[in-house]
Amino acid sequence: MTMENFDDFVNNLQEQIFDEARDAYGEKGFQRWRNPLFHGKIESPDGQARLTGDCGDTMEIFLKFENDRVKQASYFTDGCASSAICGSFAAELAMGKDPDELTDITGDSVLKEIGRLPETDMHCASLAAATLQEALSNYMSVRRKGK
Repeated sequence: MTMENFDDFVNNLQEQIFDEARDAYGEKGFQRWRNPLFHGKIESPDGQARLTGDCGDTMEIFLKFENDRVKQASYFTDGCASSAICGSFAAELAMGKDPDELTDITGDSVLKEIGRLPETDMHCASLAAATLQEALSNYMSVRRKGK
């Protein structure tokens, strides 16, 4: 195989992978997979949580509040692409919300924001939402102790 043939093979393979990912996640999920937003850990968060799902993926959500609204949110996961996409969208949904509004974020609202996921990965949205709710609970308990 020549170098030119190898390059063509690699380019075709990458395009096939991207086409399959678009089919699985939709355009919005595909773009988030390619360009993750809100990924990483926040130093000294006001609320944080770490949960491991039945699938073995671990999700962490970090929240920073200002005037009782989420000023900064981020996620970290050791899981699959679907977990990363769901964590990213859960963090995005949290931005600017107060605690009451955060309680409305569910696995279904994360899925709705993404558009679609493979059937076998739907649980990733629930894991992201549950982790977000635990981070909110952590924030609320710390806040109550501080009063």
